[in-house]
Amino acid sequence: MNQENESIELTVIAPVYNEELIVADSVRRLREALEDLPIRWELILVDDGSTDQTGIRLREATGDDPRIRVISYRPNRGRGYALRRGFDSSRGRYVVTTEADLNYGQDIIERLYNALLESEADLVIASPYRPGGRLENVPWRRALLSRLGNRLLRLAVPARITTLSGMVRGYRGSLIRSLPLREDGKEIHLEIVSKSCILGSRITEIPAVLRWKPKQKGAPQRKSKFRAGRLIASHLLFGFFEAPILLFGSLGLVSLALGTALGCYLSFLYFVRDQVIGDRVVLILTTIFLILAGFAMFLFCFVSYQIKEIKKDLFILQHTLRQRPRDPDANP
Repeated sequence: MNQENESIELTVIAPVYNEELIVADSVRRLREALEDLPIRWELILVDDGSTDQTGIRLREATGDDPRIRVISYRPNRGRGYALRRGFDSSRGRYVVTTEADLNYGQDIIERLYNALLESEADLVIASPYRPGGRLENVPWRRALLSRLGNRLLRLAVPARITTLSGMVRGYRGSLIRSLPLREDGKEIHLEIVSKSCILGSRITEIPAVLRWKPKQKGAPQRKSKFRAGRLIASHLLFGFFEAPILLFGSLGLVSLALGTALGCYLSFLYFVRDQVIGDRVVLILTTIFLILAGFAMFLFCFVSYQIKEIKKDLFILQHTLRQRPRDPDANP
């Protein structure tokens, strides 16, 4: 890395997809937010395979400003892939990722950057669920799914954070560029938190206001790219893989409780009521099945945690190899 690259203090990455109606205004606002910072910065705009005129509008809006770069590719690959392309191209000491339309406010970039400096954290997350943060004009279904989803996901990671699924974050550049990331979709936000926790990275949050613009008659509106069913399923799977006890432990506990309850009922009938229970074949088999299934679930939980530990060791090895300086004489 040459001296010019080393002098870049902050990289801001903003993915865009089919946003031709607002992308010019988004670039203007992003540039204004960065111009207020007394540091050397770069802005990376990732056109995630847009099928409209987004790419053309981006280049028109950025002009010949050398501080702004546009990455384009086809077809659409998802937010995770777009962010990974941005991370790989980033050169800043710190990296901030944000929505292009700055729904967290135009000052969120500066706030995240300052939080990284003041807290000396490796990862700072803008959270509407911290005291002082809130949601404004967000449809109640989206708000409910977000709040419940983040509460569930909090159980799966050791970090004491309230927002795992949000994209608006600040990173120490050396951390985010060293993580071997794989996710192409929005699951990348969870993957980053999970892998940062494995490395013992310091994670903190700042309160932020997520403010959606109210719909106005006649104003251009973007098509929503939100797919609730797929997102819920993928986030639940992440939670179960990160904390197998959430699935196997819960099911095992319920199965054992039901089996024990049925066993106590059968014992009551036999010892207290002096009834013959040999003809209650279905009830006896159900009791045995529930108890055995409960123990099997706890066994699966134990095996899952062993697999998770192996995956952790493999990830740490990957991370270590990525951090090693490349031998210029080695074969590619």
